[in-house]
Amino acid sequence: MQPVSRRGVLVLGGAGAASVALGAVGLSQRWLVPDTEVSGTDSGLSPVEGGEVVEPEVLRSQDGVLELQLDAAMTTHRLAGREATTLTFNGAVPGPTLRVRPGDTIRLRLANGLDEPTNLHVHGLHVSPEGNSDNVFLMVAPGDSFDYEYVLPGDHPPGTYWYHPHHHGTVADQLFGGLYGAIVVEGPSPVEASRERLLVVGDIALGSDGRVVQASMMDRMAGREGDLLLVNGQVEPRLAARPGEREHWRVVNACTSRFLSLRMAGDHDAQVLGRDIGVLGTPHDLGEGLLLAPGNRAELLVTVAPGEGALMTDPVDRGGMGMMQGSRPGGGGTMGLVVLEGSGESVEQPDSPPSRPGPRDLRGSPVDGSRTLTFAMGGPGGGRGPGGGPGMAFTIDGREFDADRTDQQVGLGTVEEWTVRNDSPMDHPFHLHVWPMQVVRDADGEVRDPLWLDVVNVPARSEVTVRIAFEDIPGRTVYHCHILDHEDLGMMGVIEAQP
Repeated sequence: MQPVSRRGVLVLGGAGAASVALGAVGLSQRWLVPDTEVSGTDSGLSPVEGGEVVEPEVLRSQDGVLELQLDAAMTTHRLAGREATTLTFNGAVPGPTLRVRPGDTIRLRLANGLDEPTNLHVHGLHVSPEGNSDNVFLMVAPGDSFDYEYVLPGDHPPGTYWYHPHHHGTVADQLFGGLYGAIVVEGPSPVEASRERLLVVGDIALGSDGRVVQASMMDRMAGREGDLLLVNGQVEPRLAARPGEREHWRVVNACTSRFLSLRMAGDHDAQVLGRDIGVLGTPHDLGEGLLLAPGNRAELLVTVAPGEGALMTDPVDRGGMGMMQGSRPGGGGTMGLVVLEGSGESVEQPDSPPSRPGPRDLRGSPVDGSRTLTFAMGGPGGGRGPGGGPGMAFTIDGREFDADRTDQQVGLGTVEEWTVRNDSPMDHPFHLHVWPMQVVRDADGEVRDPLWLDVVNVPARSEVTVRIAFEDIPGRTVYHCHILDHEDLGMMGVIEAQP
């Protein structure tokens, strides 16, 4: 049976949308649901689907140190089964996976072979935002290099993190072009599983010449979504395992703007072990969908059943604007990410995974301060991002980003409760660098079990409340919408934690 064919389901237009009838059999008939409204950028390059999944190169720390060089450059390489010319780290999309442990030091030289400035952000890592650490205010000029050093605390939460450029005004273009990779912080004891797999999800649009298609201004305002949905640089790769085996999957949403709604089609069983920061005390069923906003990660425990199934993503309606002429981002119908086939002799079903200590709960802690942040769209823009100018403004608390202005000052050693309000007609995933957030209330009400995220989606015309412990790392960094086109267009602020 052939894997799900995306191009057999969709034909995308730059500012409009269309869907075609399902013409395939098997997986597509059972699981794919076409959507009649699609937003995104069309690829002229026909991908090669299927093939065995290939994971990125792995670089591991030794004796507490990981030393490496990342070369950011435009290269010609294999992507989606075809020859393509995109931005890469070390010649590949995704870049190498960095595997470290709590207490380790990462010494990383970033060599900029691009024709524009860049830098690097280690998304989710609880490390200093200053000096040559996770400092997004740094700029590495074309042809230059910079030596980063990230020192992980000894109690750093294990989990799945990632890295990507963060030079304001170029972030969306560079990530969409292919500059991203995963970071794994290993825990004291691995998940009991037959094997571990890393699935880094990105999207891109390639022309018939194999080069990245540039986004229109409308794409930027909506938040661009490329029509090629990639897993480790492949389109719907295949996995094989024996029935009864249990696998630990690490899933990264490295898309510029696309939301993922994960579910498992077929008879394979999937449980959610963790989200973004740390683990859940008790795994829960993946069920009908797990929402991953851009930047979110999930850890899944997959028990293989006989036969074929797939990890899918369903469309997510993340709102729209009147000027979009009826096209809403987040369309595109249900899409396959990876196909999983259980075949061969069955193995004995392992015991259920033991419960692990749950994450801390700040709801019993005194709150030292509270504040409200408001996301909004409309009015004249300041032109700070690419394609800006007299168009729409993307603001937090009525202001576009200014690197020289500090918008929030907090005290080191305090716990604060923040309400993030969204007055716009589109969802905005809120990302805070350095300090993770416990979600207290979301758009549906109180969140019962402790949930720690570093990207929290704030649906259109709603609000969420989080608690943040500014405990042990001082410094100046940023918070922003993780639809990275919106961040580039001004939806970002500066925070400083001081003793």
